[in-house]
Amino acid sequence: MRWAEWLAESRIGPFPAAIVMVAAYFLFQTVTLSVLTFWAGTGVGIDDAEQLIYLPHLWAGYGGSQPPLYTWINWLAAQILGTSVFTLKIVKYSVLFLAACCVFAAMRRLAYTKTTAVAAMFGLFTIPQIAWESQRALSHSVAVVGFCALLLLAMVYLLERRSAIAYAVFGLAMAAAILAKYNDVFLVAALVAAALSLREFRGTILHPKFAISLAVAALALTPTAYWSFMHSAESLARGYKFGIDPQQELMAAAAIGAVKFIMGTFNFAVMPTLISALAFAVAGFRFSENHPKGPAKEYLLWRTLAFGLAIVAILVLASGATEVKSRWLLPILAMLPLAMAAYMERLAPRGRNAQLFVIAAGAITAVLLAPASWYNQISGGNGLAQVLRMDYPALYRELTADGPIKTAISDNSWVGNLRLVDRNTVALDDEVPDFAALLQEPAVLLWLDNPSPEQEIFDRLNQAGYVLDGESRSVRVPEFFGSKDGRVVTFVKLKKRNAK
Repeated sequence: MRWAEWLAESRIGPFPAAIVMVAAYFLFQTVTLSVLTFWAGTGVGIDDAEQLIYLPHLWAGYGGSQPPLYTWINWLAAQILGTSVFTLKIVKYSVLFLAACCVFAAMRRLAYTKTTAVAAMFGLFTIPQIAWESQRALSHSVAVVGFCALLLLAMVYLLERRSAIAYAVFGLAMAAAILAKYNDVFLVAALVAAALSLREFRGTILHPKFAISLAVAALALTPTAYWSFMHSAESLARGYKFGIDPQQELMAAAAIGAVKFIMGTFNFAVMPTLISALAFAVAGFRFSENHPKGPAKEYLLWRTLAFGLAIVAILVLASGATEVKSRWLLPILAMLPLAMAAYMERLAPRGRNAQLFVIAAGAITAVLLAPASWYNQISGGNGLAQVLRMDYPALYRELTADGPIKTAISDNSWVGNLRLVDRNTVALDDEVPDFAALLQEPAVLLWLDNPSPEQEIFDRLNQAGYVLDGESRSVRVPEFFGSKDGRVVTFVKLKKRNAK
């Protein structure tokens, strides 16, 4: 594993080799995936299509229960680079690169070796939700990885300095993490609890200056908190995903929730845990041997992981939630590769060999998944993920055959892909706030496959004062890697109620 050792210890110019290689990988993926999409004439999946819907708008909050930070970053990138798949990809991979750099920097600031820092960074690539799902489909969950890593770095900086600036930076990092994904509040709580539980770090949290952190975080969160209060329906639109049923008995719901929590944790942690176990086996590690006690900095990582899981478990049991997806645990379980890398360092010399194995495994995983991500970018997955296969220029020509359109409306965010054809098109789905104010005529309602769209979009149109104008028309839109007959899209024009 000489090349793994080279990644761990060498430099390319003034930068660590591992950082340069990760940057090169993300840049390569950004360019390759963008070129493939352009070549195939296809679009993006529903998560990125949702970003296309919101790209023209810089709001304090957005629909679909989603926090705003990732969309703000996409908005800024679009102002500079325009509306394109390249813009979406460069934002995604830049945020992932932020995560890699912050993990490396945090471990180094904790006084770990370069090999440990690189093992922690490449350990992220052993997590399927990061190595695969973040490239395949995710959007806001990508921001979780980046800004949780930034939060950890800010915490380490705070533990070092205890200056007013350090407390202010930690407050901003807390706010950024929460605005990246609301469940990041669990990591904030877990980090603070872990620091409080350790004598060496307790004074940092109990210091009067910690009020600066709280004040800065509260100030940064206020605009979005106010927006969420004023748009409660949009903020809670996806609450159904937790599977909370008021009619279900609490004990039964708790039992289901506990099983789902265990399964979600297992599905998330199984791969990095297996790779770490295999690394120990290859390194010839024996648990029967005496090993030095872990330092406080290592306990900070492990206790953050433990407190975070405990907080989530208690919340699941108390709320009656019967659904826990593995990616929801990302803010907490992303700490696992860091804690394992730290544990390996104090098991020298075999621990270092185990770290090199993790580095190799992470790098190989990333390289092997790259071709799969290329295929997925132009073929999609199952169900709605297949919407990226469609020839959106061909669909747009059908929609505008009888005249231009200003607004395209559907019952799902896939409609945002039309903005890749004409960035001036207003794309709306049933979760977009201020729906009526954004709708511009001429407008068209379109939907996939089914005889009619979901009722929710009719409700939004009715509230906005619009009705169907004439008969609907169905067309078959060509698909790349799809059936020869194409995908059935039905559309109908809209008009103002009582308009002549």
